[in-house]
Amino acid sequence: MDAVAEAVRTMARRFAELAGTAPDQEREVAGTPEWSVGDVLGHVAMEPSRYYELALGRGDWPARAADLPAFNAEQIRTLPTRDPHKLAEKLLADTDSFLDLIAEVGDEPRMMMFDGDQRIRADVARGTLLGEFVVHGYDIATVLGEPWPIEPAHVPIIMDGLNQVVPGWVDPAQSDGHTATYELRLRGFSRYIYRFTDGVLTTNPPNPGRIDVHLSMEPVTALLLNYRRIGPLRPTLTGKVGTWGRKPWLGLRFADRFLPA
Repeated sequence: MDAVAEAVRTMARRFAELAGTAPDQEREVAGTPEWSVGDVLGHVAMEPSRYYELALGRGDWPARAADLPAFNAEQIRTLPTRDPHKLAEKLLADTDSFLDLIAEVGDEPRMMMFDGDQRIRADVARGTLLGEFVVHGYDIATVLGEPWPIEPAHVPIIMDGLNQVVPGWVDPAQSDGHTATYELRLRGFSRYIYRFTDGVLTTNPPNPGRIDVHLSMEPVTALLLNYRRIGPLRPTLTGKVGTWGRKPWLGLRFADRFLPA
């Protein structure tokens, strides 16, 4: 069994059930200001088909990460339907189509263009799609007061997807001229290296050199921090985030080096 595909399918079903049956589709979602529950559902429902088209070498993507908010706003404005049940059905059917496409084995990994004009592996991009379901599900569940447990084992899948694209998400206003190397450890799972050189980011370089700051994070906390759903202070005070190294103070601003997702 493909654990990544199973995780994506599981969370697609959970998200579709939560958002598709939400009683108040017009309720504002705090995690995505100016979006309603229906807007979030519409955005997430359109993503699997967009990924499918991109994996076939077609489709649209914003050339700069900074253009993504406008891209998403147009996506929501032009939804094919606002019916939550139909959007939920579309999400599930298109997720299956994308995963089936990725399951086709070829001589080389299937590549696709993505936000920020980046060429990435389509199979690893399943992680960013999983992030859409998990994080936006968290947003809606928080507003509705519904439970939304996040599986820690899903976090490294999402992180692997994000690491393909984060070099294009560096915020020049926060990282211009910045030079430092970070190590992020997901407790119980994987580790990642992020090396900034004069504001340019390389992920997992083969020879990272000396680490300036080490970050150890509980996985779900790391996910919510990376998507800016929570701030760093409370997790640090409660031990869910730890930093050490030559420049430990850099750890608190790590997420701020990137444009908001």
